[in-house]
Amino acid sequence: MKARQVLVFLCSVFAILGAVWLLFPSEGIAAGPLQLRFSSYQRALSEAKEHKVNVDSVLTAVESRFAIKRDTLSFYKEFFTSNPDRIYLPGDDYTFFDPVFEAFETQADTAIVRVAHYGDSQIEMDRISGELREGLQKRFGGGGTGMFPVKGNVPSASISRSATENFTQYTMYGDSTTLRAPHNRYGVMAQVVQLSGGGTVTLRAAKGKSVKEGVKQFSSISVLYGRASKGFSVKVVSDSLRPVPVQAVTESGAGMLTWHFSHPVQKASLYFRGSAEIYGISADASVGVAVDNIPLRGCSGTIFTRISPSLLKESFALDNTRLIILQFGGNYMPVARNSQVIASYSEQIQKQIAFFHEAAPQAKILFIGPSDMGKSVRGRVVTWPRLPEMVDSLKAVTLRNDAAYWDLYRMMGGENSMVQWVRHSPALAGPDYIHFTPAGAQKVGETLTRSLLIYHDFYSLRKEISPEKVKKAFSKE
Repeated sequence: MKARQVLVFLCSVFAILGAVWLLFPSEGIAAGPLQLRFSSYQRALSEAKEHKVNVDSVLTAVESRFAIKRDTLSFYKEFFTSNPDRIYLPGDDYTFFDPVFEAFETQADTAIVRVAHYGDSQIEMDRISGELREGLQKRFGGGGTGMFPVKGNVPSASISRSATENFTQYTMYGDSTTLRAPHNRYGVMAQVVQLSGGGTVTLRAAKGKSVKEGVKQFSSISVLYGRASKGFSVKVVSDSLRPVPVQAVTESGAGMLTWHFSHPVQKASLYFRGSAEIYGISADASVGVAVDNIPLRGCSGTIFTRISPSLLKESFALDNTRLIILQFGGNYMPVARNSQVIASYSEQIQKQIAFFHEAAPQAKILFIGPSDMGKSVRGRVVTWPRLPEMVDSLKAVTLRNDAAYWDLYRMMGGENSMVQWVRHSPALAGPDYIHFTPAGAQKVGETLTRSLLIYHDFYSLRKEISPEKVKKAFSKE
């Protein structure tokens, strides 16, 4: 074949491909059970216009926003109204968190004040919760890992525990291999352990360079229990506590037993005698703020209304829970096919928020929406199509029901940001384009904590300024 013929042939092929590229439908052509696709002109344009996020710029902007001097009312007004890292407040009420901060400041010197952080697998292994715990305890005091179940399907990054076989765990979440209880007394951790005849639980605080200092030891242990048999007792043994059995009061609701050590310890054993339902064990400092990491793998956050409301109310009162954080939404995206499904899910979340208001009237509620999530669409990983709609719907229903909202999706950078978090060096999210790496979770947790503490800074500043001056500065006129 001559050179001229080769050139004509190649030009003909390119011309045919170009025509197909221009004219082939972007949605493809059905051929029986198959869907034929070809790179199209429309797709090339969409790729050219695709929103791309520079993660370093996003995180640098986060740092610069937090570095601004905070001694003026104008700073707080701007932060509360326009900063993408802010916590959205119902009715723009800047006093929303005041009862929480008041409890942190006035009670944390003499008692434990608890924060309960519920979420899906995104918060497993103390992700995000660990940063929040560290930040709050540095400011208000406290220590230890918080509350955890006697047995768990997911290991903890801050404490290890081993239990004898006499403990049978029932959970409200998980696949068909997990046991469901024949009742609704699941407790504050959406699980319950039935103890029959006695048993032993051994606790060891985590070690290692990557473990935060605050959880490497604890000064007190509490057991949240119910339905105790006559004579039920618990004995705690450590190197700083004389082992004296503590006998529980037989009751149908919730009860709490607490032991204080003479100095912080890294290990302790609990010897149970009798039968009871155990809802959780906490390893804390003697006083201060405690943050509970409560990951519910596979959960969409719609299960809480099936827990005994009276049991939950008693439990939250006993452990002095003042802030409840709900972090859900991501697990529901695969079925969020249309606006009706999203509205239905948001309505279910509304019911959960109302339920927590009833169960913990002394607590404030903060809802954290889903992060950006990547989905492969025709060979490209992009934001799930209805994720922004889900975020806006959850934000609206949260604020309408007297709860605060933190927009994790927009904190990350918004549309298609997850792709860049995965590609970042070091990687801030995993190859599933859903879960954060430890480094990414640290960035998220630090940003959440710093944002919440800005509201505390403003709470402190308002003590020195007349209410009239604050109100005038925040006037919309």
